[in-house]
Amino acid sequence: MYVAVPPNPYDVLDAATGKVLDALSSERGSPVPGYPHWDKLRHLNPPAGITSEQWWAGIRLARNTAQRTVPLTSPTGGTFGFCLPDAVLRGLRYVDQRCSGEIAMAEVVTHDEQSKRRYLVNAQMEEAIRSSQLEGATTSRTIAKEMLRSGRQPNTRSERMIVNNYRALEYMRDGIGDALTPASVLELQRILTEGTLDNPDAAGRLQRPDEERVAVYDRLDGSLLHSPPPADQLPARLEAMCDFANASEDSEPFVHPVIRGILLHFWLAYDHPFEDGNGRTARTLFYWYMRTHGYWLVEYLSISAILRDAPGKYSRSFLLTETDDGDTTYFLLYQLEVIERAVEELHKYLDRKMAEVRDAEPLLRNDPSLNHRQADLLGDALRHPERTYTFGEHSRNHGVTHETARTDLSTLADRGLLIARNTRPRQFDVPRDLSDRLRSP
Repeated sequence: MYVAVPPNPYDVLDAATGKVLDALSSERGSPVPGYPHWDKLRHLNPPAGITSEQWWAGIRLARNTAQRTVPLTSPTGGTFGFCLPDAVLRGLRYVDQRCSGEIAMAEVVTHDEQSKRRYLVNAQMEEAIRSSQLEGATTSRTIAKEMLRSGRQPNTRSERMIVNNYRALEYMRDGIGDALTPASVLELQRILTEGTLDNPDAAGRLQRPDEERVAVYDRLDGSLLHSPPPADQLPARLEAMCDFANASEDSEPFVHPVIRGILLHFWLAYDHPFEDGNGRTARTLFYWYMRTHGYWLVEYLSISAILRDAPGKYSRSFLLTETDDGDTTYFLLYQLEVIERAVEELHKYLDRKMAEVRDAEPLLRNDPSLNHRQADLLGDALRHPERTYTFGEHSRNHGVTHETARTDLSTLADRGLLIARNTRPRQFDVPRDLSDRLRSP
């Protein structure tokens, strides 16, 4: 992957300084589209009377004056920072409105705690699968979900990666707590990589100075994209990252929590402190940060599903930052776009599920083979597929004898509309494809 390295703005401050200052003012009032990197700007037509290099110098210097620094540094002490162009502000507004507080969501998610748990589990399965596929796992989504739902042991390295990702998301929810520590980051990486490394000793620890340092290479052409900091810096850098994650929102300078969460993702990926699992660890830390700061809907999103569809854009957002003097605005812009797309995909999914319920309910009313009690139970099952049913509950709800309740549920099981479990008392589960079964003759 190639990105043109921007010219140093100070190298073009010659006799054309006045023109460069005019270009600088153009960034403020700006005909410049979006937040272009030099790799894009060099192909655009500059304002009259100045060169592309002079145009870039003005833009870069304007950004320097507006940039906010973060405590992340390069191995040689270079600083990182970010700007707040309109596109970032719009993205933050979108996430604040759609991912936190009281959000209007489909009834299938917000009806009760069981419904919330079911959709959260489904979302975590999806993220575990997609995040693993992003890192090279080859197991299909169908087989992976069957494995996670049944609880069977993984048979391949790819399946182990997926199971590990799922367990890491559970640890993220229940094990890390409200404050990030180096020990919890190490434990997270251990969970993610357990049983998948050629060197099992590398799970749950930072790389050491006596080891060959990992680097990031382009998957297509093999070119070097990123050389992480040396291993002897990693303990101190991990401490600094945790301090950044745990900073109070009252601390100065103020960093919007969504920006802080995205930069936490960037920081871990930039330091690349582990032999393997860096990307998965970075994305899980982002989920942890957003969850602990009130952005509850993010738990239901699959960020990796979006990244997997265009992994080149994900890598490029890192590369744009590194080639432009540590300007993380490019990474912020891309991740805000990914979050927005993930929210839209979630709403599309919920709309499809609600449509399935609405389309199936008339079938219940018009099926002469169902009595009103059975139709009522199946309507409830369509809206709450995580529910289980028993003879005693059905008997109490409808004021019928135990024998009548037994006949109602057993008949539905015989037709494949419920799944009987050999338990005491007998329990009946809802098939995952109940709406499709109702449409079948």
